[in-house]
Amino acid sequence: MARVRWSVAERREALLRAAVVQIEARGVAAVRIADVAAELGVSNALVLYHFATKEQLVAAAFAHAAEEDLARLRALLGRRTTAVRRLRAAVRWYAPTGRAKGWRLWIESWAAALREPALREVAGALDQAWKRELAAVLAEGAAAGEFRCPDPVAAAWRLTAFLDGLAVQMTSYAGSLSRATMLRWADAALDRELGLPAAPA
Repeated sequence: MARVRWSVAERREALLRAAVVQIEARGVAAVRIADVAAELGVSNALVLYHFATKEQLVAAAFAHAAEEDLARLRALLGRRTTAVRRLRAAVRWYAPTGRAKGWRLWIESWAAALREPALREVAGALDQAWKRELAAVLAEGAAAGEFRCPDPVAAAWRLTAFLDGLAVQMTSYAGSLSRATMLRWADAALDRELGLPAAPA
């Protein structure tokens, strides 16, 4: 069978995806360069050629996964519809369901960022980008008169903090809250920020 030839960019992306898989399975603290190499059937040296340290690999893998999610958020918020509908779609997508692998990666990154400056810098920058995207649509909807939101930046912080907290609960204690309840709470949190009447229970 012919051997597949990867470009440098393709090999790097494959290593990042393999690292994400291993981080989700083992956690940031336990994952090793050898685990990522084994995932792809390559040598440790090849991984180290692209990423000089495990810390660099972990930070790059997290950024790779988080930027994919950020692109999805931007697509949802960029739709040609009202700001309320775009925000509702984004909040429902962002809200944890207890099955989303992406949340396990974020929670792992939050814990590891306390000790790893490279990961802290990457995670912090991406977190701020999420808030900016939400704040921009909140400001747009308020300017258009769709709802009242005196401080879009603060509203974006409160919304993401609430959803992040739900994610920790749903990921750490699977089954503690039904998906329907979690989504209802997420919708209610958005309604409060927009000054919209609460939906009937």
